[in-house]
Amino acid sequence: MTPLTALWLPILVSAIFVFAASSIIHMFTKWHDADYPPVPNETAFRDAVRPLALPPGDYMVPRAKSTAEMRSPEFAEKIKSGPVMIFTVMPNGQMSMGKSLVLWFIYLIVVGIFAAYIAGRALAPGTHYLEVFRFAGATAFIAYAVGIWQMWIWYHRNLGSTIRSTIDSLIYALLTAGTFGWLWPK
Repeated sequence: MTPLTALWLPILVSAIFVFAASSIIHMFTKWHDADYPPVPNETAFRDAVRPLALPPGDYMVPRAKSTAEMRSPEFAEKIKSGPVMIFTVMPNGQMSMGKSLVLWFIYLIVVGIFAAYIAGRALAPGTHYLEVFRFAGATAFIAYAVGIWQMWIWYHRNLGSTIRSTIDSLIYALLTAGTFGWLWPK
């Protein structure tokens, strides 16, 4: 067993490596360009929705208030006639990347802590690189990738986006695994 306090360096360094890799993937490649295509006739859509003054949040249209309403012919007609949407409204104004980047880095540290906890409970100091790689990598991959598929299953998120995000997650997990194997206490 390796104490969590002995693993602060691989936690921090793996977060830095994954942060850099994710920045490269999202800023310098066109890998995710197809994730959010524009709405056809965006101007008309924005002009139609703007007067509703929807506050920031997540919405579903149509949205039944009960299971009884969900089974009603009126709700079935709403679903049939469409549109059927799940969407997020963000605050108006310039998007601030600063807050999102800080939250992303904190998330990377949290994933590193979980990878450290699982590997640290199973492995002693001085464990061979590949053993550490397997434990840390599997844990990191689960943390980064598994939840993405819920969005595809339940909310019909684009399959291509889901697969691309899963591949990103594999890259992040491999970086985390490699960093833990490299910096594992002797």
